[in-house]
Amino acid sequence: MAKLRTAIDSAFFDLNVASPQTFDGCARSIPGDPFPVDGSVASRLLRPLQLSFIRANSPLWVLPSFSPTSPRDLGSFSLHSLLFRFASPTWWLGVAGQFRPRKLIAEIKNEISNIDEFDISIVKDVTRHFINKSMFSLGIHSEFALTSSTSASFSAEAHGEKGRRQKLMVYHKLPEHDLTFEAAWPQLFVDHKGKYWDVPESISADLSSLVSESGIRYHIGIHKNGGNPSSVNATDGSPPLSLLPGLCAKAAVTYEMSRDFWREKTDSEEEDIWDNNKKNTPYDSRLAEPHAAISGTMGGSCASWIWNPENIVGTDSREVNRSRFSADLFGSVCYSYQEGKFTKDFRDFTRVDARLDIPSASAFAKKVFSGFKRDVNEQAAASPRLNLIFQQQIAGPFVFRADSRVSLMSMFGKGGPIEDFICSINYSLKSLPSGKIVAWFSPKRKEGMVELRLLEF
Repeated sequence: MAKLRTAIDSAFFDLNVASPQTFDGCARSIPGDPFPVDGSVASRLLRPLQLSFIRANSPLWVLPSFSPTSPRDLGSFSLHSLLFRFASPTWWLGVAGQFRPRKLIAEIKNEISNIDEFDISIVKDVTRHFINKSMFSLGIHSEFALTSSTSASFSAEAHGEKGRRQKLMVYHKLPEHDLTFEAAWPQLFVDHKGKYWDVPESISADLSSLVSESGIRYHIGIHKNGGNPSSVNATDGSPPLSLLPGLCAKAAVTYEMSRDFWREKTDSEEEDIWDNNKKNTPYDSRLAEPHAAISGTMGGSCASWIWNPENIVGTDSREVNRSRFSADLFGSVCYSYQEGKFTKDFRDFTRVDARLDIPSASAFAKKVFSGFKRDVNEQAAASPRLNLIFQQQIAGPFVFRADSRVSLMSMFGKGGPIEDFICSINYSLKSLPSGKIVAWFSPKRKEGMVELRLLEF
């Protein structure tokens, strides 16, 4: 089933979107934006841990990534590798490196093209490019198990001449809840248009419940932004209101339910499904049951800006007014259909998921009452979105996947209705109950990467 929990997580500051812009391999989605497509949600494992696992269980020693850069910085293609790792029962430390071969080739080519006569100084000039710090990035990630239910992690990264990033996270597992504290300097955010924003200081504390048998789930959090956000790749426009300085308290609650039209249960017990010695072991245990099902979630959220600085100024030097209190309703409904048990090498897995999202019921109602008139100041979440996911087995553990998001209102206006599209090739790791190496590319953001994802459909 498509990620219904994306709806409630999108209302907060802690939903990670996969991105090659940072060493962690993720950026935060912006509250108030349309829900991101499922294929863009970041892996549960941070990038250094992915590198460690893939290096230990596959012949891959480097992972490639691609992200757009300015014309003066041709480091769009990069290679990531784990340089050092230390592991103990209570402590894990990893040092990862990033190299930009395209930038190196471009600078050497430019150096050679300007040569009139060859001499020894030319060799020195070319050699100097190999030790240019703008070619490299370095990241350190460490995790500590403080107790059996509490862990802490710290990461720091230096991107050549582009500055540094630091992040601290403390996680505590309660019987029915998860408690998380996180701070980042700066924190990278990405909006629904693919534009990146850096917030100098981002601090949050969240308490989220596990999904109960009744289907009720809630999330409470407080978040502080410090400093004026700066654009990473946007050339115009003001930063989103939720990224401007302030202290915000949020709460959300949802009710989830699902019904099967039909489902073909596996004959074996769960532990037998994961037995690699069995001939009919699925490549992914979460994709082992053909079915047709419908699910849905509906909920509400409220936010209060406890500290809301007066005369907030955006990037276009205009004062911005932000409501101190807001409340809204949201909901999603999803239909899922799967054929095949994903056990054979060919033609044994086809799956389609269609999810309709209403990110903001109030903005949608306002749009309806206005007769669907176009308004340049309307919220991005005013239009319902249709998310479509198609997956098809290519051969063995290889699966092609396409995620798309369509704005229903844009279908009747100017411009294309497809807001986002991500295609990927997935390689399921049969040695794990549910794990896969994913190579994805986003034509809209013009970026892609190879990463490890666990426990995802």
